[in-house]
Amino acid sequence: MEFDRRNEKGPFDIIGDIHGCLEEFKELLGKLGYVQDKGTFRHPLGRKVIFLGDLGDRGPHCLKSIELAMQMVRQGRALYVPGNHCNKLNKYLQGRNVQITHGLEKTVGEWKDLPLAQRNRFAKEFQTFFNAASPYLILDEGRLVVTHAGIQSEMIGSLNKRIRDFCFYGDPTGEVTPEGLPVRRDWAKKYCGKALVVYGHTPVEKPEFRNHTIDIDTGCVTGGQLTALRYPERKLVQVQAKEVYYIRPEMKEKTPSLSL
Repeated sequence: MEFDRRNEKGPFDIIGDIHGCLEEFKELLGKLGYVQDKGTFRHPLGRKVIFLGDLGDRGPHCLKSIELAMQMVRQGRALYVPGNHCNKLNKYLQGRNVQITHGLEKTVGEWKDLPLAQRNRFAKEFQTFFNAASPYLILDEGRLVVTHAGIQSEMIGSLNKRIRDFCFYGDPTGEVTPEGLPVRRDWAKKYCGKALVVYGHTPVEKPEFRNHTIDIDTGCVTGGQLTALRYPERKLVQVQAKEVYYIRPEMKEKTPSLSL
């Protein structure tokens, strides 16, 4: 997909990392005014959803979350930028050697439970979906940029492997935490572009506009909220997670064990 879609002006409902939280996903669509229509969702006023990647992994209904998003994109009711978890799933479905960790085991487990014909169909559809997507999109005459993990102002308008990796993973320092997770620089701290950048990837308790950027991943899969940003209104709409589906590695040592 071409990253320059500045002729598309919205209005948009930009949704953060879903991570297989299907019930919260559907509840949020309803709260945003979308109605069910032949197994998918549409907005009566023609609003369009933008998915910020990481549709599956970790949560309870990974494949169904991915399939609903794919269907909305195919029907022209949504746009999509892939995340790092989407990238890893795509590599796995290509038969490449990837570590089935950090939540991928949930999606792969659901996929392996399908009959062979359905496995093959999903693999083909997801790879087509992923490969058609751009790591970031320029929208609304350049006033809005959406991506999964972030983008620096000088990258907007170009695309290469470095930019693609930045959009998927952010700006890693090369160091890792004791839990083996990458340490990332706070790229938004120095962002100075004119476009509003809406992204996810790194969970925050409360989304805040900062230097013309906003992170709307509020950790639904870890018991937080699933968040949408309405554009151009800049209004946040959220639903609470129904339960904690996944405990992040850095939190496991802080979680007290329960004894019966």
